[in-house]
Amino acid sequence: MSGNGEEPAVGKGKTEPVAVVDSGSNSTRLLITGPEGDITRRSVVTGLGRGVETTHTLSSEAIDRTTAVLEEYRACMDQHDVSAVRAVSTAAARDATNRDEFLRAATQVLGETMHMIDGSTEGRLAFAGATGDLDRQGPFMVIDIGGRSTELIVGGAQVDSVVSLPMGSVRFTEQYLPSDPPDPAELSSLLQIVSMHLGDVARDHPAANAAVTHVGVAGTVTTIAAVELGLATYDPDRIHRMALTRAAVEDVFRTLATEPVADRVHNPGLPRERADVIVAGTAILVGIMRFFDVDELVVSEHDLLDGVAAAVTWPPESEP
Repeated sequence: MSGNGEEPAVGKGKTEPVAVVDSGSNSTRLLITGPEGDITRRSVVTGLGRGVETTHTLSSEAIDRTTAVLEEYRACMDQHDVSAVRAVSTAAARDATNRDEFLRAATQVLGETMHMIDGSTEGRLAFAGATGDLDRQGPFMVIDIGGRSTELIVGGAQVDSVVSLPMGSVRFTEQYLPSDPPDPAELSSLLQIVSMHLGDVARDHPAANAAVTHVGVAGTVTTIAAVELGLATYDPDRIHRMALTRAAVEDVFRTLATEPVADRVHNPGLPRERADVIVAGTAILVGIMRFFDVDELVVSEHDLLDGVAAAVTWPPESEP
């Protein structure tokens, strides 16, 4: 809700700019969009969820990094005269015992409530954002690989199933990849864990096996696409709706997984701040494409942010 307690102008027919903030486990992002389309998109790696695997808390340094970026985003919203603001936090906050400390700090900086959303809500909003402008045939599987969780969302005209899995680029780096570069045995163990989780998905959610079009969203997938293209400067227009083959993903995985971080950072398309966790994120995508025999997926720049911006009701009814 907006700061004055009134429902913001949202969904179809909105006549004023809407700002959406997403404080994820690895990145903090901003979308400002209006009747004529997107005004700005920003993403900064703030590492909010780093260390949560071992400490179960958000570090004061991570909170400070994230709130500093939120201050910049608040200034950007003010610059564009945005009054309708929505802010969400996902797996990092869900998993941390001191989540309320972060939510209070973020709310104070933004002047708007930072809502923690559950995995199902996150998945449904990501599905709406990712499939809203696709011209591909369904049913779809949207693959949203985050820092601490991965959402697999299947549906056609509407969502049929949402699965939120405890696997992400930050979580799996901290759990399974202590070596630099990763040891082959570490990578093998990680891929086995991915396959184990996906076996549960295939058994409990058979619709996942029937998806015709697979869509990849969020930073891990867009980074893999940028590395495959060798983009020295990130170009969202080249990434959005790009067809990313399994062969290309496997090739990026082999390259990144065999390099130490000091060398890995020199790959065009790979942001320095993602270099230490990208191998685990890429392994998750490799595991998904292998398990479901996906030859190609569509990369989408549109995701949770767009789904939140287009939502008709806010806050989501399923918010914890």
